[in-house]
Amino acid sequence: MKMVMTGNYASAYGAKVCRAEVISAYPITPQTSIVEKIATLVSSGEMKAQFVKVESEHSAMAALISASMAGARTYTATSSHGLLLMHELLIWSAGARTPIVMSNVCRANGPPWSVWVDHHDSIAQRDTGWMQVFCEGNQEVLDSIIMGYKLSEREDIRLPTMINEDAFILSHTVEPVDVPDMELVDSFLPPYNPRFRLDVDEPYGFGSLVMPDMYMEFRYKLNEAMEAARQGWRDVEKDFEKHFGRNHGGLVEFYQCEGADAVLIMAGSIASTAKDVVDKLRSQGKKVGLARIRVFRPFPVEEIRKLAGMTNILAMCDHSYTFGHWGPMAQEVRGALYGTKDMPMLKNYIVGLGGKDMTPEVIEKLFLKTLELKSGLDSEIEWIGVKGHGEW
Repeated sequence: MKMVMTGNYASAYGAKVCRAEVISAYPITPQTSIVEKIATLVSSGEMKAQFVKVESEHSAMAALISASMAGARTYTATSSHGLLLMHELLIWSAGARTPIVMSNVCRANGPPWSVWVDHHDSIAQRDTGWMQVFCEGNQEVLDSIIMGYKLSEREDIRLPTMINEDAFILSHTVEPVDVPDMELVDSFLPPYNPRFRLDVDEPYGFGSLVMPDMYMEFRYKLNEAMEAARQGWRDVEKDFEKHFGRNHGGLVEFYQCEGADAVLIMAGSIASTAKDVVDKLRSQGKKVGLARIRVFRPFPVEEIRKLAGMTNILAMCDHSYTFGHWGPMAQEVRGALYGTKDMPMLKNYIVGLGGKDMTPEVIEKLFLKTLELKSGLDSEIEWIGVKGHGEW
């Protein structure tokens, strides 16, 4: 059924059609309408689930870890400082191999206080063991939740998944969204049936103390699962397309990249605007392209290396920052390409922090600036839109 809805409502309906059984969450702007909608669906009987009210995001994740270990399909949503408060239990949930799916409405962290889009909250969790997807539109938000459960619950994966949507640009903007029949989703996503679960009649210990000779084995298995998840995402998306007739581009969506003189790499809703700019510049004879990183964890190494063979210059547009050298996505791209033959020139821009508007005019200037780069590795990081430093 086609419905006009926000990205937040798309998240809520994604949890509904997947028959999530336990939801626990705490409100935070701009995520709140996700769990408000789910609470309405549960209270009306339209969604058969238990909604656990808690006093914080930390407690919400603790509740879901327990429910997941008991064999329930679980869901939550958060944003910004709420996600940061969960950090300890994000690491715990991945180590416990609980296939929780969570929507994160990407929002800047304070101080100074901000409620607008920024990827720093999700990027700060990149080493927790969670898979991460960055969505471009509201349909992709709903579809990624379905795919997230499908892969997370696979016996050889058993990792939690974070579905990232940009604050306000997706969370509060409406688009037509195809909400699939639950029976169709059932044919794609079987009930969650873990091999091991908490059972009062057959008690076992989970996550107990291990000695140094065994701890590393657990981390190695966690790493093996994340490595396997690369091909897992490719397989799940192909299967999803067969069932629902939609494809969102795999781990990395390539847009006019083949034979391009310069390609910008982006993640999230900004890619929609950038595609229009690519079309405009292509009509003027300028060979530019866009690569949208859709799956950030596991990082799409093979796709990035394929992209490097399509162009002369790659410029990574990070919607967040670190205090190391280059932005986080740029670091990942550079690491994937290190030592490869005929590596293209690499450049890094920091863009759009705290909701700084990335208009078509700004993105066009980024493309033109990138086309002017000559050769070698431009190690200078450019912050775009800061007064006195890259302000246009």
